[in-house]
Amino acid sequence: MITNYSENNHLILVGKVASEKKFSHEIYGEKFYSFNMEVPRLSEISDVIPITISERLISDEDLKIGKKLVIEGQFRSYNGYENEKSRLVLTVFAKEITIKPDDEEIEVSKENISNEVCLSGYICKKPIYRQTPFKREIADILLAVNRAYNKSDYIPCIAWGRNARFCQNMEVGTEIKIVGRVQSRGYEKKLEDGTVLNKVAYEVSIISMEVINQNQNEEEKKAAI
Repeated sequence: MITNYSENNHLILVGKVASEKKFSHEIYGEKFYSFNMEVPRLSEISDVIPITISERLISDEDLKIGKKLVIEGQFRSYNGYENEKSRLVLTVFAKEITIKPDDEEIEVSKENISNEVCLSGYICKKPIYRQTPFKREIADILLAVNRAYNKSDYIPCIAWGRNARFCQNMEVGTEIKIVGRVQSRGYEKKLEDGTVLNKVAYEVSIISMEVINQNQNEEEKKAAI
């Protein structure tokens, strides 16, 4: 089977530069930089999302704070280390960048999408279903999305309402396709010595979801019995 990795994981963001760029890493002589991008929501607040981009796509003028951009790419993960412990680090890997004119407003509406990600992958942990004190239904999903060279990105996703109910009984290995938006969420982490750290988590808030090859999965189960 030939996998189209650009369809497995495709993202578009419209927003503005929110931090200075800093050196991230170098591969085969190609330097990569990271910066934060502020992407507005319909609710008039913004998500601040980390971007990784090649030196070959940018100039210093492109990434001045406040500069308005359109980024197309993929939502990726890698293993990082903090206090000698492994942790999942998430970033948007930019493949194309478009500079918007300074006088052009960033319109946010259902017709003008400023934050959309499409992922196809496999559930790699049992979804965690719960209800908030206000009875809002939520399910946490960890999605494994295949990448070239036998790599995978592990993307935390969150489903709401009927989507949360729909996925709560899905088994590990179920292949699904989702459409959603990348969001940033602040939280507090309490350390063993009582110190409280302010942290930021990144995840995909699911808008729509469908199961892929459900009939094929059922036939495989029957064959295994």
